[in-house]
Amino acid sequence: MSFTLAIVGRPNVGKSTLFNRLVGKKLALVDDQPGVTRDLREGPARLGDLRFTVIDTAGLEEATDESLQGRMRRLTERAVEMADVCLFMYDARTGIMPADEVFADILRKKNANVILAANKSEGKAADAGVIEGFNLGLGEPIRLSAEHGEGLSEMYDVLMPLSDAFEERAAADAPETDVDVDDDDEDGPRIPTKAKPLQIAVVGRPNAGKSTLINQILGEDRLLTGPEAGITRDAISVQMEWDDVPVRIFDTAGMRKRAKVQEKLEKLSVSDGLRAVKFAEVVVVLLDVEIPFEQQDLRIADLAEREGRAVVLAVNKWDVEPEKQAKLKELKEEFTRLLPQLKGAPLITVSAKTGRGIDRLQEAIMRAHEVWNRRVTTAQLNRWLMGMTEAHPPPAPGGRRIKMRYATQVKTRPPGFVVMCSHPDMLPESYSRYLVNGLRLDFDMPGTPIRLHFRSQADKNPYKNNTKSTPSRLRKHLGKAPADQKKRFRGNS
Repeated sequence: MSFTLAIVGRPNVGKSTLFNRLVGKKLALVDDQPGVTRDLREGPARLGDLRFTVIDTAGLEEATDESLQGRMRRLTERAVEMADVCLFMYDARTGIMPADEVFADILRKKNANVILAANKSEGKAADAGVIEGFNLGLGEPIRLSAEHGEGLSEMYDVLMPLSDAFEERAAADAPETDVDVDDDDEDGPRIPTKAKPLQIAVVGRPNAGKSTLINQILGEDRLLTGPEAGITRDAISVQMEWDDVPVRIFDTAGMRKRAKVQEKLEKLSVSDGLRAVKFAEVVVVLLDVEIPFEQQDLRIADLAEREGRAVVLAVNKWDVEPEKQAKLKELKEEFTRLLPQLKGAPLITVSAKTGRGIDRLQEAIMRAHEVWNRRVTTAQLNRWLMGMTEAHPPPAPGGRRIKMRYATQVKTRPPGFVVMCSHPDMLPESYSRYLVNGLRLDFDMPGTPIRLHFRSQADKNPYKNNTKSTPSRLRKHLGKAPADQKKRFRGNS
């Protein structure tokens, strides 16, 4: 999905009807009664060859208090701020209402990419209402009929250049992952530059101290902090030089258990934080020393590992821990037991409040990034593979011996390896873990995700198990011979 489109407007202008048409399903309730939609609804949209995420919002009303309408309006305004593009719909049959003018002014301030759409504009009866749309100062309105599917080609023409711009932005922000490598590649690991800084995401549960930690790294109170949980609501990135290394640090919203996430606003915040993990190269999972390794902490760390990112675990609020040595021993034991897939990843104790441990955290981040870029030559790998198989030969399931022929590194960021062998589908998972642990230990790659694949070499005999490939004269001879002679001939060949 290249961008996010939020559909906004007064109640009953046809937002949910257009949403259903774009996603190709009747996901949102539609009725002539205004105010049916209250929550935000998100879905994958398709318009021609464009693929994007569309958000259906509650109708904008002039209410700013704590009433239901006021809360719905704040939620919609929040979606407008987070969306890349905003489609402002009005009813061409009723024309521009005073509320439309108020909301058009709000949209100009909150979102740079606002598209105006006059819905229900089929027929001449809507001509006057379409012309009125120019008074909003949002450009020429698109004539739409969400119910009948009219005007979608004009909408496509407007969205296409915006989609191209957002794809270029995403390509510029996205980290270089799964980079192909070979032995002749002379380029070493990518060195962070101002144009392509090292991207770090700080994630964790609410009130773990993520914003305070980033403020400490920056040396200034750039991000809002406080004792209340959940102050940060979207992923905020700040760029700086950390000991002469250009970095971009993402501060994310706290991620709670899914069952506890009730507010739609918090769901938006968490999804924004998950996107930050995908755009990071190193993910710092911040734990609270009082309640470390909660289920949600484990899920966040596992997500970062599955995304193939380098992971650093940091235990915050270390300054208030009275029994430091005993607690550290307990943390290391829990880490080894609960996160075996991150075996060897750095575990750093810090105090975001006092700044203690920040230097060690920086060293761990730079070290994790360097390991994430690690390359091993094919000659080194094959000497290593020979030693590993001699020390512990692969099993022989069903009496079939599995032969390890050679290994090579095919990717980096994270390191990816391929082992050519016989019967790769019969190799047990335990032997794969044995090799991965050996790679970590022997090539000094602790903690980083390692991708190990097993493949079989195609048999070089083109006639094996393929009687159709037997030369025609030979097939003819076999056809005339007695059955026992055929058997002897095939046995001797």
